[in-house]
Amino acid sequence: MAKFHIGGQAVIEGVLIRAPERYSTAVRRTSGEIVVKSRDYIPLSKRKKIYNLPLVRGVIGLVEMLSIGIKSLNFSADMQVTEEEAKKKKVGKSRSFGQSLSFALSFILVLGIALLVFFYFPLWLANFLKLQKTTWQFNVLTGVVRISLFLGYVWFLSFFKDLRRIFQYHGAEHMSIYAFESGEGLTLNNIRKYSTLHPRCGTSFIFLVLLLAITIYSISDFLFYLVDGSAPGLAERVFMHLILLPFVAGVAYEALKLSDKTKSRLLTKIIIAPGLWLQMITTQKPSDDQIEVAVAAIQGALRLPLAPGVVALE
Repeated sequence: MAKFHIGGQAVIEGVLIRAPERYSTAVRRTSGEIVVKSRDYIPLSKRKKIYNLPLVRGVIGLVEMLSIGIKSLNFSADMQVTEEEAKKKKVGKSRSFGQSLSFALSFILVLGIALLVFFYFPLWLANFLKLQKTTWQFNVLTGVVRISLFLGYVWFLSFFKDLRRIFQYHGAEHMSIYAFESGEGLTLNNIRKYSTLHPRCGTSFIFLVLLLAITIYSISDFLFYLVDGSAPGLAERVFMHLILLPFVAGVAYEALKLSDKTKSRLLTKIIIAPGLWLQMITTQKPSDDQIEVAVAAIQGALRLPLAPGVVALE
């Protein structure tokens, strides 16, 4: 068995793997060549004790993973440009700034739409149905609507060919991590034995956040009622729930962390089951060449020798 856990995510035609003090992104280029880019990185939770406190470390870790994930996605996209296209493009500082600005604006737009659809709309709907005074019903409805929207969104994505390939790389990531953490060699025969469904997956985390939000937001609304004497209105609920979102994420992180230590217990299996079911959509059986890319990412993150033909980039 491995002495530590590793994690990661799928990127465009590749896999990102994050080890305790290093992360690595492996991508297969259009030429068929595998390139690996690795960087040393010590998490903030290891640099300062305050960042390793329960609840805090979950939020900090998510922000770090988001930052690393975006960088890896950009790298994987760049690696899909053919050599001929790369020669035609003379990317100067102004172009780089323009690309960065465009990406930042796109990210803000996507985040805004996500908050509008997954956060505000369920609150508005429950308010429209005049459930303000029934705290539990209000939050159960918003929770069910959020979960339904999320499931519909993931199901819709599964119809796109390019995203199905990312789901395959997602499966390759999980299977390879299973093999490593079981102490087995990273060979195709060993990796093929394992499932594409992993309890520590980000998909499971998101689903757990959606479930926990129902309970935590119900408690916050009830406390508001005790203090104010009336149920919170729509604007007050939007403000309170948005402020509490990092707390919900922190609780979900701690719950997922605890579930890894108690995975043999029945209650834990029940809690993580919905996230695993959802992964039946977000992960798919990978091909051998996709597993090869996932293995290269693990080797880069752990400073292991790369397979012949795999190119390490500075």
